[in-house]
Amino acid sequence: MTGRTLRLRRLRRLTPARGEDGAGRAGRRGAAKVVAPKVVALGGGMGLSASLAALRRITGELTAVVTVADDGGSSGRLREELSVLPPGDLRKALAALCGDDDWGQTWARVIQHRFQSEGDLHGHAVGNLLIVALWEQLGDPVQALDLVGRLLGAQGRVLPMSAVPLELQALVRGHDPARPDEVDTVRGQATVALTPGEVLSVQVVPGDPPAVPEAVAAVLDADWVVLGPGSWFSSVIPHLLVPELLDALVATKARKVLSLNLAPQPGETEGFSPQRHLEVLARHAPKLALDVVLADEAAVPDRESLADAAKRFGAAVELAPVARQDGSPKHDPELLAAAYDRIFRMHGRIGPWR
Repeated sequence: MTGRTLRLRRLRRLTPARGEDGAGRAGRRGAAKVVAPKVVALGGGMGLSASLAALRRITGELTAVVTVADDGGSSGRLREELSVLPPGDLRKALAALCGDDDWGQTWARVIQHRFQSEGDLHGHAVGNLLIVALWEQLGDPVQALDLVGRLLGAQGRVLPMSAVPLELQALVRGHDPARPDEVDTVRGQATVALTPGEVLSVQVVPGDPPAVPEAVAAVLDADWVVLGPGSWFSSVIPHLLVPELLDALVATKARKVLSLNLAPQPGETEGFSPQRHLEVLARHAPKLALDVVLADEAAVPDRESLADAAKRFGAAVELAPVARQDGSPKHDPELLAAAYDRIFRMHGRIGPWR
């Protein structure tokens, strides 16, 4: 038995049993309390924000597990200067969990505000500075993020997927247009996200990063786990490269839904079909099983091929209108919430929240 398996078992023992007292669970005998499903959403950047903005409309038992490989912009500067986790994707997740009341929307705007100047503050987001300041004050990234969440009135919890900042590395064919058949190693999330050529695979450095225990425990205790949408190689797949987190995703009894993007991303998934997104996911995590693949019905030209790709994960395909009506490749939070709610109701067990 590996050390990682032993740690996973210890986390299982720390996880509240179904039906016991605790957040989102029925308490004393005889209570007929209706509770929301426990949902864990994995990803980063604007894709995760879109998913969280939808999910907070249907459950208060929501945990975001966020990638920590960002090395560009304000996050990259703070990471390099202060040797901290990149705060940007964590900040975006917190903003997405803010409520629709005046308090929530005011704080969402404040933490997303970027300074415009001719000096060193230019481009820094207020929320990034706040998060890093609390990390330095408290010495505990999880405690600091929980404190920021309480300040904002966030409708859920935000956790980093790993306790250490990660470097993303990709094997890319044709990164140099002058050598279209050669494969090069491209380093850094910001570079991978915009790389020319074909991304073949990604890995993280260090190669066996520690998962945040609270993130592993949340996955093990979830009713549903949502993966995606988001930048496929730089925000979605990295969660599968943290061994303890992947072990939890394989071992959990939660149902799992994969939410596909509305369009290929220029750079890392240029020209990808919906089914090809599933194929590269399977190459990086062959033991991962899924229950549902969610896609926008207008973004799937070949439904049969997507269904065949989903079957390799043991998943059914759900097609629904989830895009904004303005023609942009962005999810509409109300439509996406309706799609998630329907999936939670119709697929698999009907939990204590129904």
